[in-house]
Amino acid sequence: MTPKKILVPLDGSRLAEVALREAFDFGRRGATVVLLRVVEPKRLPGADPLETEVTAVREAEGYLASIAARATLAGVPTVETSVWYGTVAESIIDAAHVREVDLIVMSSHGRSGLGRLVLGSVAETVLRGTTTPILLLRDRALPVTVPQEMKEAVHV
Repeated sequence: MTPKKILVPLDGSRLAEVALREAFDFGRRGATVVLLRVVEPKRLPGADPLETEVTAVREAEGYLASIAARATLAGVPTVETSVWYGTVAESIIDAAHVREVDLIVMSSHGRSGLGRLVLGSVAETVLRGTTTPILLLRDRALPVTVPQEMKEAVHV
């Protein structure tokens, strides 16, 4: 598979940026890299909602500009940035469709069981909500855990 356009959802965390290495590699091989930051609606008591939204979008744009500069320094010739306002998983799904990407490159905590149930999984929601192929990466520094179902299946 040689994608022409890839989407890289970022939230500003080191974990999300794990996807950049692979994304930049695709970009150096000719793919357009679309960097996405989703700004979630937040209502702060006593704050002007419009001002809060504008500030959050501006911060997201600044963050993406810094990542785009890193991509350019890494030899990626075509980088686009996109800020979406809404819920994370739905915005990633919508952006992949609207931007007509061939691949989504993103990272995940790799939680299972109760951790995923309590915290949810953006990656899983995106996987279930799109037919766009996804390259899902984990930080190599995180421990690998075997899901309980697999442990039980081995002992059967």
